[in-house]
Amino acid sequence: MIIEPRMRGFICLTAHPKGCEQNVKNQIGYVKSKGKIDGPKRVLVIGASTGFGLASRITSAFGSDAATIGVFFEKEPSEGKTASPGWYNSAAFEVEATKAGLYAKSINGDAFSNEVKAQAIEMIKADLGQIDLVIYSLASPVRQHPVSGVLHRSSLKPIGTTFTNKTVDFHTGNVTQVSIEPANQEDIDNTVVVMGGEDWSMWMDALNEAGVLAKGATTIAYSYIGPEVTEAVYRKGTIGSAKDHLEATAFEITKQLSDLDGKAYVSVNKALVTQASSAIPVIPLYISLLYKIMKAEGIHEGCIEQIQRLYQQRLYSGNAVPTDEKGRIRIDDWEMRPDVQERIAKLWIESTTESLVELGDLAGYKQDFLNLFGFGFEGVDYLADANEMVQVPSIK
Repeated sequence: MIIEPRMRGFICLTAHPKGCEQNVKNQIGYVKSKGKIDGPKRVLVIGASTGFGLASRITSAFGSDAATIGVFFEKEPSEGKTASPGWYNSAAFEVEATKAGLYAKSINGDAFSNEVKAQAIEMIKADLGQIDLVIYSLASPVRQHPVSGVLHRSSLKPIGTTFTNKTVDFHTGNVTQVSIEPANQEDIDNTVVVMGGEDWSMWMDALNEAGVLAKGATTIAYSYIGPEVTEAVYRKGTIGSAKDHLEATAFEITKQLSDLDGKAYVSVNKALVTQASSAIPVIPLYISLLYKIMKAEGIHEGCIEQIQRLYQQRLYSGNAVPTDEKGRIRIDDWEMRPDVQERIAKLWIESTTESLVELGDLAGYKQDFLNLFGFGFEGVDYLADANEMVQVPSIK
């Protein structure tokens, strides 16, 4: 079938298998171009199929020759219907890892469930023995709690007062005002259950109790802080409460792993185009302005550049891991440079539907959004028939 992008709001309903394959190959090529990293050899990536999780799996494998197990929850293909992009990404990753002589297996299921945790542990015991690094990179809007069975839904709301500010429809370029009503306590609590640190802690408890964590094992979860212009709806909103919980959980996990000399870190990463960030009002406008400035300064990074730098310059540099006053690794340092943020604040005031064409990088935003689904890559013939029935080799 010929596969074209079909948009509905901030999601794309189709994904291109060849484009996703090209995306993975491009990321592998970048990691290999930066040289070897004296990093982990046995890695579990929870949330391994897109974004920072996929970049972590690629960097582990092709930067440090690591064996990897990836956990994700993706839609498989059916005749005439494409899989989700993460499925095709994972299929391409396994093929490339196997070609390179690297172990790579995957689990498709609900990472919040006890069953998937048990499945991962059995795979580690059977194939790898123990794990050196656990990446926790889940981005789900809902979580069925494995103990209570309750389905919790996260929300994106400010706390205390209604939030009103500019946003942009990245499809049309229209800059408008958006208002979001404040959260109630139930909204906050549910968002913390879904996006906070409880499940990360449950994973690490399960792995530790099963004896599959190596001495000195490290675990990393990903977070975001962002600028003043987004903080009311993000860092000081419901999601920020969840991120605070996630960051506090890192210290608890480090205590849990003390017998192993293990460490848990939260890495604060840069704002990037993802399915999740595209759904957050204000963020697309901010990213559009940020990209324009960072590209002009030569300091722009995508997911793979961020994670490769995290591994090479922070986690596995041979020196102590540098952290901020709250114990977080800051790989958002270039985004948060005072000169960058000052320019964004000025451009924010000037941004209108008409002026954003010059002030921002809306074209770059759209390109990155299409890339998430395997569209817009050089070297892919999008007019040719594509086989939608691609399978992930290790998933039978």
